[in-house]
Amino acid sequence: MTLITKFTEVFDIEHPIAQGGMQWVGRAELVAAVANSGALGFLTALTQPTPKDLANEIAKTRDLTNKPFGVNLTILPAINPPPYDEYRQVIVDAGIKIVETAGSNPAPHLPIFHDNGIKVLHKCTSVRHAIKAQTLGVDGISIDGFECAGHPGEDDIPGLVLIPAAAKEIEIPMIASGGFADARGLVAALALGADGINMGSRFMCTVESCIHQNVKQAIVDGDERGTELIFRSLHNTARVASNAVSREVVEILDGGGQFDEVKDLVAGTRGRRVFDEGDLDAGIWSVGTVMGLIHDIPTVGDLVSRIVNEAEDIITGRLAGMVRTDARA
Repeated sequence: MTLITKFTEVFDIEHPIAQGGMQWVGRAELVAAVANSGALGFLTALTQPTPKDLANEIAKTRDLTNKPFGVNLTILPAINPPPYDEYRQVIVDAGIKIVETAGSNPAPHLPIFHDNGIKVLHKCTSVRHAIKAQTLGVDGISIDGFECAGHPGEDDIPGLVLIPAAAKEIEIPMIASGGFADARGLVAALALGADGINMGSRFMCTVESCIHQNVKQAIVDGDERGTELIFRSLHNTARVASNAVSREVVEILDGGGQFDEVKDLVAGTRGRRVFDEGDLDAGIWSVGTVMGLIHDIPTVGDLVSRIVNEAEDIITGRLAGMVRTDARA
């Protein structure tokens, strides 16, 4: 049995599973392993310090796989923004055919991507934003529920409601993000109207993931209560691991503090130290509530095979066994 959905058909992949772009995590070794498993992996453009470094990382990934993979380009307002146009041009020049956009409105980037045969999957945290992206002409939607790591938006709508609400309005392929780690989640997402799932935290906790073993073990040892929501009062909510730093940030902001009082605590360089050095309290680092469903550190290939095979067993076994065609009084 093969799971065929609009997502697998439009994006030309084997399994309806994606590994979304993750800052400091979406690197060649992980992305190539995801691609080789038949799922869709995304390099994270801004993990690379310069556009030239991104070009090198794309080439490195191609040395490790001949299967499709994409690049995530997250565009956020900043005082000194990265050279987004240069990163975008590297993606085009490298012949990448799938891009995941996130953050700001993707409209300014769609013409050049589409003119070069690139399909765009846009991340959204609300139905209204998903509808807008579909109207703009993106090729697919990744809808993020409140459970997700990183920025879940400000509506606080979990996937159980958000996915079917979006599915009612979205006609292009749509994958579900936030809270997915296993076959049960994949089957549930399909039942709710999605065409696949996007996993971040689960792929962090694999052999090929570049992050420090201490972080992987912390995810395995943690549970669904092990996250904090920071920046709530600033209307820029982010879900991160609960540690000494994130709890201090929450305390300062809940007490009426402003961003200037926490900016040194949340600096990206500190978060990168967590992943590189394994000091879990060096800075803030992203992980979702799905941490409570992650109990091992498999290879990417074993993980994807397990999810797909168990999903097929659930669909053809347990669920099919609940369907009765005989009449009952």
